[in-house]
Amino acid sequence: MSFRKILLINPYGIGDVLFTTPVVGNLRKSYPQAFIGYIANRRALPVVESNPKINHVYVYERDEFKDDFVRRWVSLFQDIRRQKFDVVFDFSLNASFGFLSMICGISKRIGYDYRGRGWLLTDKIRLEGYEAKHVVEYYLDLLTKLDVPVQDRSLEFLIDQQHQQWAKDWIKTKGISSNQPIIALIPGGGASWGKDASQKRWPAGQYALLVDKIIAKSNSAVILMGDQKEQLLCQEFARRCSYPVFDAVGGTTLLQMAALLQQCRLAIVNDGGPLHVAVACGVKTVSIFGPVDPVVYGPYPSSGHIFIQKGLPCQPCYRQFRRAACNHISCLRDLSVDEVYDKVERFLVD
Repeated sequence: MSFRKILLINPYGIGDVLFTTPVVGNLRKSYPQAFIGYIANRRALPVVESNPKINHVYVYERDEFKDDFVRRWVSLFQDIRRQKFDVVFDFSLNASFGFLSMICGISKRIGYDYRGRGWLLTDKIRLEGYEAKHVVEYYLDLLTKLDVPVQDRSLEFLIDQQHQQWAKDWIKTKGISSNQPIIALIPGGGASWGKDASQKRWPAGQYALLVDKIIAKSNSAVILMGDQKEQLLCQEFARRCSYPVFDAVGGTTLLQMAALLQQCRLAIVNDGGPLHVAVACGVKTVSIFGPVDPVVYGPYPSSGHIFIQKGLPCQPCYRQFRRAACNHISCLRDLSVDEVYDKVERFLVD
């Protein structure tokens, strides 16, 4: 069966939207002439807007919709209905988007039925939670509903030449030598957990000791990255660090940060969106995981990447979209600098 217009819905964070890019790529290969639309939140907008396989992006920002609920939902409804989509892939696990797709006249509605929320979907797979395999694999499973073959499993975040040149110029103006290996350090991340984001982050003091060790043992230039909301965290890191680093915190757009990452030999990150941006940009990573299972939410594909866990019996404690009650987060706080440096060192050797 031929589909002329395909819609994807994912209103979640940057990493989760990147997890859908292999679905987009495989749909485009099977339907090269189709119009592909995407509903995403404002934070993930650069990921989908930069993807040439996506024809149009519709913005759903939850807080903005709360402020003007009726008008914004009516406007989104009108925009989607006007396009007359044939099929939708709904990654939201939310009955509200199933309802939107139905009233917009989309006859084939594909997604996961989580806790009965997929009752308005026409083609669905029952889901208790993401377990034992990566989220990307779960998303690719939905392609079976259209008999679309999986030919590519890579995440995709395309950076144009303008942003690539911006990154090269930034590095040059900072006086970083072309002979120096460049390492990106991102001590934040985990924004999708909101006020609990710190439960996904290795302590800033540990990051500082790690960077001291890296710089002392190598000729690396370290670029500190993060968004404006993470400036206090990064300032704490800088106070504790004995060596100077190059500060890009709060001074880049997502596309600029991605372009800077592409200039790096390695990115050292927590579990979160920046990890998946680095992976999608082709940068090797060392990532630190605490409550979350890296088999499910880690770098994908895993080749060229190393994830680190303390290996406590209680890990992972984030299961079926729920976090265990934990005040100590020993899985992160007890992870030593030496344990992390041992993995980082593998990428420092030419």
